[in-house]
Amino acid sequence: MHNAWRFVQHGRRTLSVSAASALGVQQYYQNCTTTFCGATDQDIPPIAGFQEGKESPATTSSYKSKVHEEWYHGMFPKRQLWRPKLEYPLWDPDWDHKHNDDLSSEEKRNLRVRGVTRHIILVRHGQYDESYRDDEKRVLTPLGREQAELTGQRLADMLQAQDPSMTCYISSLRVSNMTRAKETADIIAKYIQRVPYLEPDPDLNEGRPCHHIPSGGPATDKVIQVTDQNHPRIEQAFTKYFYRQSELPEEDAPQHEFEIIVCHANVIRYFLCRALQLPPETWLRFCPFNCSLTYLTIRPTGSVSCRFLGDIGHLPVSLQTFSNHHGFNW
Repeated sequence: MHNAWRFVQHGRRTLSVSAASALGVQQYYQNCTTTFCGATDQDIPPIAGFQEGKESPATTSSYKSKVHEEWYHGMFPKRQLWRPKLEYPLWDPDWDHKHNDDLSSEEKRNLRVRGVTRHIILVRHGQYDESYRDDEKRVLTPLGREQAELTGQRLADMLQAQDPSMTCYISSLRVSNMTRAKETADIIAKYIQRVPYLEPDPDLNEGRPCHHIPSGGPATDKVIQVTDQNHPRIEQAFTKYFYRQSELPEEDAPQHEFEIIVCHANVIRYFLCRALQLPPETWLRFCPFNCSLTYLTIRPTGSVSCRFLGDIGHLPVSLQTFSNHHGFNW
């Protein structure tokens, strides 16, 4: 079993594959921050991909008929529709389970004024060779390496200015466990000095985070299965990295903390929707180019805003690509 699927999140706990298998899709989603719409436990099988040694029912043509699920406008099972805790467009103040209603007015003011703002910069990897299926062979193209070099320079210019008053505290550089992302992060790391470069995280690997609308037609059995397998992992990555800093910092500690995460287009699009509390099914409507920057801030009060969305201003037109698409005539 691929390392990317070894753990899923159950509430605030991390479960092993065997525990996740026993838990099943329905209970898993009920314990997420917010959930897919749920049918009954009898209607929904456990995540087949987590059951070691057993064939997935989603690989058979009778999967849909066996499950007897209601479908959302004929596109995909209703249980796989994201359901926010509060009706759109209301904002859920406890989206990260860190909202504290018990704070006094003075404590709230102190947190707002003196608390730490988290800055998360999501970097899509550079262009890579898509002619192979094996990940280790899907390396950056020469153009992709140029993109990564310029991205490293851009981040250094942004975050490590010569003026000490403008220098930003970077807590870490993170990366997925896929070759193209690791090569991109390795290049970026040359430009941002003295920043902890952490071990690759398979939860950040590329995948299908949830269904998308418009859908292009009814989801196939394979797509339903892949969504069940990928969603828990990518949602776990979101809950792992997106949260407010709810504690006041120590005296003289930075009030702004930057984290750079090098990962993938689908993951970035999903993170963006989840962080802004937009319907995750809109993720495919965004189109982040290679080595683009998507930059979000999370205030200590829990509010979230997007400062950059797919920014490629650091790349000349000749180096602007979306996968194998060059320029804009596509």
